[in-house]
Amino acid sequence: MGIVSPGFQGRPRTQEPALPPGQYLTEDFPVLSAGPTPRVSLDTWEFVIAAENGTEYRWSWQELMALPQETPMVDIHCVTHWSKLGTTWQGVSLDTLLDGVDTGAHFALAHSYGGYTTNLPLDDLRGGRAWVAHTFDGAPLAPEHGGPARLLVPHLYFWKSAKWVRGIRLKTMDKPGFWETAGYHDYGDPWREQRYQGD
Repeated sequence: MGIVSPGFQGRPRTQEPALPPGQYLTEDFPVLSAGPTPRVSLDTWEFVIAAENGTEYRWSWQELMALPQETPMVDIHCVTHWSKLGTTWQGVSLDTLLDGVDTGAHFALAHSYGGYTTNLPLDDLRGGRAWVAHTFDGAPLAPEHGGPARLLVPHLYFWKSAKWVRGIRLKTMDKPGFWETAGYHDYGDPWREQRYQGD
């Protein structure tokens, strides 16, 4: 005689969201910065892509806002172990900004107002995976979260989504940015737990 009757499934299990290793779920939006928060006027804000040959492609705030806008809903993962799921942003795809940029570069170095930098493979800014984001959860992006605009590269740890972004330099060779020079991983894939050099 069987102990478990046919069709018995036991107690229903709570479906936990899938998180990268070592991460915990938060409903908050923690504020972490490497320095003071710059205050950037929209009248003087600009975004510049500098190709490896010195050619520069520039957009004012008004020009950025006139470009096609996208509204990605993405999960974000901070190297300090928190993850926030289903976040909603609005911004301009890097595909749009890179369209027409003549480059043979394979790497990018993002620059921010305030001096912050971070390096990424150029391929990670393409294919609908990266944006210059100016709106979070339906409201203008607050300065403490990187406003007026930040880089949004959600498939990598969040330090790669440079706050207060002002431009990207395209490079033929990889050059570490601020945290990468301090020992953080050059790539930063949360699903491979690439927090530090050697991970």
